[in-house]
Amino acid sequence: MAALGERFRAAREARGLSLSEVAEQIRIRSVYLAEIEAENWAAIGAPVYVRGFLRTYGRFLGLDAEEAVAEFNGTAAGAPVSEMNDSAAREDAARPILSPLTWIAGVVAALLVAFVIYNFFSLRQPSGAPAPSALETALPSNSPIYNAKKSPQLVPTPVSAPQTLAVNVASGSWLRVTVDGNVSMEGTFPRGTRREFHGKTALVRVGNAGGVEITVDGKPIGKLGAIGDVVERRFTL
Repeated sequence: MAALGERFRAAREARGLSLSEVAEQIRIRSVYLAEIEAENWAAIGAPVYVRGFLRTYGRFLGLDAEEAVAEFNGTAAGAPVSEMNDSAAREDAARPILSPLTWIAGVVAALLVAFVIYNFFSLRQPSGAPAPSALETALPSNSPIYNAKKSPQLVPTPVSAPQTLAVNVASGSWLRVTVDGNVSMEGTFPRGTRREFHGKTALVRVGNAGGVEITVDGKPIGKLGAIGDVVERRFTL
């Protein structure tokens, strides 16, 4: 049996297609297609991306995509030790990234909490305060003077409902969506796929940034990059 990369190249040439023509139709960069045919797996990246590209490219050429993935898994690049490294890379990618904006937001939130606590205790009457004067005692509760002397009441801040992040696949792409630390969507999805997620934070990683559109709470964010770009972005909902 011919080598895996050679079978892909032969199937493509049998259809009279160039790498650029295939790239235009399946939205995978031609440089990655060339690396598949050369079996240069390290140049593509993590094994999870190699498998996604093999499935998409194989199905387009009419090859057995799962057989191609299984053959890749039998190579050194797809061996179990690489799977362990791939899992570790996924865990690292899923860990929260404390950007300067996130740090500033945390400081502002802490100051706001401190301000509310300070106002709460400053508005409370000390236990050793003198008793109300005779005038205050004689005033009815509905008197304007009585009402003016009453301390203002703290109004609790309403808790906002979780916002929505929507993912719309305009062109086939591998992607993973992690919401509040849990993987909610992962795999290679065809054009027309649409999903909505609710939570506080979302980490979106796409293998074809130009083929995936993001909307947050009804506001279009647009595409995260160009066709074939691998992009990861965090959203605070």
